[in-house]
Amino acid sequence: MPADRKDGRIVIVGASLAGLRAAEALREEGFTGSLTVVGDEPHPPYDRPPLSKQVLLGQATADTLELPMRWDPDAEWRLGVRATGVDLLAKRVMLDDGESLPYDRLLITTGTRARSWPNPEEGTLDGVFTLRTREDGAGLAERLTARPERVLVIGGGFTGSEIASACRELGLEVTVAERGPAPLVGALGGTLSKLAAVMQRNHGVDLRTGVTVTALNGNGSFTGAQLSDGSRVEADVCVVALGAVRNVEWLADSGLAAGPRGIACDAGCRAFNMYGIVTDDVFVAGDVSRFPHPLFGYQMLSLEHWGNAVEQAEVAAHNMVSPGPLQRPHLAIPVFWSTQFGLNIKSVGVPTYSDHVVIAQGSLEARRLAMVYGYRGRVTAAVTVDMAKSLDYYRHLIETAAPFPPPPGALDRAIAADIPIPSAVPDPSVLSHGPTVALTGHLPDRRLTVV
Repeated sequence: MPADRKDGRIVIVGASLAGLRAAEALREEGFTGSLTVVGDEPHPPYDRPPLSKQVLLGQATADTLELPMRWDPDAEWRLGVRATGVDLLAKRVMLDDGESLPYDRLLITTGTRARSWPNPEEGTLDGVFTLRTREDGAGLAERLTARPERVLVIGGGFTGSEIASACRELGLEVTVAERGPAPLVGALGGTLSKLAAVMQRNHGVDLRTGVTVTALNGNGSFTGAQLSDGSRVEADVCVVALGAVRNVEWLADSGLAAGPRGIACDAGCRAFNMYGIVTDDVFVAGDVSRFPHPLFGYQMLSLEHWGNAVEQAEVAAHNMVSPGPLQRPHLAIPVFWSTQFGLNIKSVGVPTYSDHVVIAQGSLEARRLAMVYGYRGRVTAAVTVDMAKSLDYYRHLIETAAPFPPPPGALDRAIAADIPIPSAVPDPSVLSHGPTVALTGHLPDRRLTVV
């Protein structure tokens, strides 16, 4: 590695939101060496959240989502090329076109992809979609414009719910099939997920919970699906919204700590190798990372959040060009939002890291509320429904590890009227959708089994 960390060769694998923001931040931090960004899609980095909202509603087209550059990072862009491996000893990234790129420092921002339908034959029927790429968004939007008789959405997580909401806004019949007890239950726990279920049904969604889709039917084109309760749904479009898969397979032989939950790194975004030893020349940022957070019991978090990708990319870039004592940790509090069925849902903290919840403001009946989550007597998260202005206050409670239930000043009514109730966060294995924040260390309440 060059003596001066602001010189040398940096390779970023993943032309994503995190990859672009890191490239910009490296130049902002004074990096003057060569910078190469490798991306498997043929497009420059683009914004994905509008794919499940504006694009489906016809308010934007998939080819207008390119992310604005704050300034040109003066990088060599290798787009439409897939990285196939890393040689940590030789410090080279292998590409599928047979070339390999030397690096002094490497940043991995390969993100996630949509989980595909487990039966490939059924998954490739005409009319079956996942939603992750520009092409997915354009193809699905085109189908919805053609006004299908019914759309089947498999999975009631945030993406599935936003797609169902867009379908109803377009006046299309839609069925949502969710294996868990309610939509969004994996992300928000039992109480708020009941409100999500009521809202979907009130907006005319045919919501089926506690069922799985056992088969997709069709001869070339999708015509419907069989459910585990023996019923059948006739539909001409199917969207598989079964969560995300981390793009780590290309690192299988690399010696890095890469697995189904992502690539483990320290709070400074430095990747661990498979023996749990931190590397000082390989960094990770965005959806593909797992990192420890002191406010959540030093558990490893893996997040699929826009804001996290930006903030972590900037920390990684800073640490790639700074000597040890000047490096800084990524300690941002997770923030997430979603608009669906006329509701604006915002989350701060980690709702799944909780044992109890209390409604601090508003009410379920009014469909306007702030729910605070606690774990072992301290505040760990808050979710607001149409009450986003309160979120900063609750972020402060989380950052200061305030006691739970929150003090009377944080509540509309006398605290006695709001008895904390169990947060009812289900085991993720019983859901069709994953949480948007996954705790991937051991849970403190579950003893580690020694094999």
